[in-house]
Amino acid sequence: RRCVLEASQQLTEIINSCLESETSTENPEPNGEMEPADEEESALHCLWVDKFTPRRYMELLSDDYTNRCLLKWLKLWDTVVFGKEKAVKKAKPSAETHPPFSQPKEQQSKWKTKVQLTEEILEAELDQHKRPKYKVALLCGPPGLGKTTLAHVIARHAGYNAVEMNASDDRSPEVFKTRIEAATQMKSVLGASEKPNCLIIDEIDGAPAASINVLLNIIHQKAGEGEAASGTGRRRRREGGLLLRPIICICNDQ
Repeated sequence: RRCVLEASQQLTEIINSCLESETSTENPEPNGEMEPADEEESALHCLWVDKFTPRRYMELLSDDYTNRCLLKWLKLWDTVVFGKEKAVKKAKPSAETHPPFSQPKEQQSKWKTKVQLTEEILEAELDQHKRPKYKVALLCGPPGLGKTTLAHVIARHAGYNAVEMNASDDRSPEVFKTRIEAATQMKSVLGASEKPNCLIIDEIDGAPAASINVLLNIIHQKAGEGEAASGTGRRRRREGGLLLRPIICICNDQ
């Protein structure tokens, strides 16, 4: 075993010396020689949960039905955010052939399955401002389930810039309101291409009741203000009073 370890150590040193000689010939500048060392140093101190975190939609290991529902809800904002027209829905044929809908009439009229409720939410008509009926999505589950990762990956996949905030950190309702308005009304100016923001509010179950009321006012009251007279409604919408960006909330305890 000791001989094998010594041989493997020698091979590792030979490979590293060959790689260093190749990089030194390709990048004769001293800055170029420091870059691989910096990358190796950062890789050594990188947590596995960060190193192997999903970057794309196909790499997600969470529930596929939940992933598709959240992505479908986020795509409902394409009309108001990106100016895309909503695709023509084909709800009737899919509803007839869907196995969960084959239930007794009494049970179907009294209780609705999770699939049935979700389809109603996602197939609902857009409001007069071309926004979905439900403005906020809530992801709930135990820690380590992948809720925050899912929200970030879905937001990037749909073409948004994910802006995360922690509801339990901002105990003041004024600060909470300012951060929500800044994330949902201001554009992302970082990077070559400007992307609209998608606000992700983590630990929403730790926020005080005043902050929850602030969030509800932003969702409901300002949507009602936009339904006022035509002149004032247009002016308020131009000022950014109407919620025109999706919000994803995350909690452990529903």
